[in-house]
Amino acid sequence: MTAYSIPDFTAAVGASAGLLAYAVRSPRSALLAPSVYRGSQTRPAIALTFDDGPSESTPELLKILHRYGASATFFQCGANVRRLSDIAREVAAAGHEIGNHTDTHPALYLKSSGFIYRELAAAGESIERVTGVRPRLFRAPYGARWFGLRDAQRRLGLMGVMWTTLALDWKWPSDRVAPRILDGARNGAIFCLHDGRRLESRPDIRVTLEALREVLPKLIERGFHFERVTEILCPTKN
Repeated sequence: MTAYSIPDFTAAVGASAGLLAYAVRSPRSALLAPSVYRGSQTRPAIALTFDDGPSESTPELLKILHRYGASATFFQCGANVRRLSDIAREVAAAGHEIGNHTDTHPALYLKSSGFIYRELAAAGESIERVTGVRPRLFRAPYGARWFGLRDAQRRLGLMGVMWTTLALDWKWPSDRVAPRILDGARNGAIFCLHDGRRLESRPDIRVTLEALREVLPKLIERGFHFERVTEILCPTKN
């Protein structure tokens, strides 16, 4: 039997904890479930994604996107879809992509495999029943994955989507969010923003709206265009 010193043991524990943290939270990690964090870098395309909706504020966001001809992907919570079915259908009717963001927006870490599957399945069922769209993409609340997610995604036919840049639009003012988006703009970038605040009714997303009004024309001036996540993942786009 090999004897380990306390420093060796401490180092091993630290390394294990670091690997777990990377697997759970890093956008680049696919250790716990299949996941992507950026798209093809062969063309000047950006994917705008919005979490936590739909909300009462989503229609105003749709107007801004329409004004600039921007397609986007919305990761929706099942509970919000049931509460605001007309707005969920409005998102789909506008041609945007809809992804799964769980049913009630729980943190998935430390949850059982059964709990994780039920959250994803319930959200997918609600989205499909209300909008007619069966989600093929999934984003974990808070970007936190856990054991059991791989099996849930496999059973439901979901690909995990993280991000290249997290806009921090729920905590920063627009004069910090807008530069963060512009600084992160590059071919294949996937941006994570929010059109809701978990399951909150009538959330204040003015920061998100203000930042987009500023950055969308600037990104277009730089030569970028906007694609849905499924499109930006393709090396070529017809």
